[in-house]
Amino acid sequence: MKKDLNIGIVVHGPKIVDSNFATKIIDFLSEFGEVEAILGGTMGRTAVIDASLERIIDIGHRRLPSESITILKKSGMDSIFLINYGKSETTGHSFGFKVFNNSFIKNNWKNPPFIQIERPGEDNGTIIPWNKNNLKDVVKKIAKHLNLNVANPKSILKKHFPQYLGQYNNYLNSDFPVEVVNTVNQDKVYRTIKGVLPNENVFVNGVVVGKSTSKDLTLVAKEGYIVDVIGGEIKEHGVEKLSKIDLNTAIVKTGLLRTSKVKPRVLNHDHADLFKVSLLNHVTEDVYSFKDCDLVVTVGDDTSLVSSDILYRFNIPIIGITDGDLDKVVESPFKNKKSRIIELESGFDDVVGELVFKKLFRSKNSISYDLKDFNNVDNLIDTIQNEIIQIIKEKDIKFIVH
Repeated sequence: MKKDLNIGIVVHGPKIVDSNFATKIIDFLSEFGEVEAILGGTMGRTAVIDASLERIIDIGHRRLPSESITILKKSGMDSIFLINYGKSETTGHSFGFKVFNNSFIKNNWKNPPFIQIERPGEDNGTIIPWNKNNLKDVVKKIAKHLNLNVANPKSILKKHFPQYLGQYNNYLNSDFPVEVVNTVNQDKVYRTIKGVLPNENVFVNGVVVGKSTSKDLTLVAKEGYIVDVIGGEIKEHGVEKLSKIDLNTAIVKTGLLRTSKVKPRVLNHDHADLFKVSLLNHVTEDVYSFKDCDLVVTVGDDTSLVSSDILYRFNIPIIGITDGDLDKVVESPFKNKKSRIIELESGFDDVVGELVFKKLFRSKNSISYDLKDFNNVDNLIDTIQNEIIQIIKEKDIKFIVH
């Protein structure tokens, strides 16, 4: 590889960062040319912040991996790498093909070379050259440097996606657009998830919609709504929160969002005279867009847990409105010391959230207080908490404050 090539890297997931392999790979590829690294996905952003890598890995926008690839391709990269650390070889390879299919195959892109580095540091770590390219020597050098096996894409498809093998061969051998195969049966869409373990949370676009009961899991959607989880139990409340989606392109994960035990990095947060309070009532919202708030009122158990963990890095407390319907989505979540959790009797978090939106926030997403009127932040948070409690009492709903 020439040393004047432009190399794009899509970094996906927290573990590739937490394991320090993202840094190692970026440093190694920098020996061959100019590197531009951007995040693909959402959960890796916290890991990038904890590792102080936000000046090296662009986390400025919330993008799907395929969207990040599109940006790098349009900027004229000579090669694009996808680096990931899946929970298993199966999940990693399945993820890589999904990304390759959603970007290169669907758009009939033949260039640039697209190469996946998967699970470096593991005995079954691999490097996968997904399309035809002239970087065989580079692939070998990377494989030797990271002690990776070079995987044959066709072998991966035969094992995990045999129904796509013909489409893949057509893509490799044709200069014409390839017909994309979707798994559709009459009015329903089926999506099979690989590498699932029993008793794992099933996330769709960040919302827990069920729990696996076996290793074979298939999501079923009708008219854009999840209607069944084959090989698992559906969570109706989660499906209601998720609302309408495109199951073919939705982000699906199983297990925990982040498994590494880390020391979080907390950034400074200075309060202005106008104290900004925002409402977050859906975990699929971009939590990082709230990093300029002074306090966030969160609605829902999972929403409150994930938001608390992320906003902890920005030294922002939350007032969480929950009802005890908690799924374990993060191994060891963090919470700002000024945060409060109001736990309601079961089934009332969304009801109270809607009342808080109308009465406290006056049907706006954010409100502001003059901090000078309250002497200090603690007094202001106490005041907001008491206003929420008063709304709860008016509906005669049982609650406790943590």
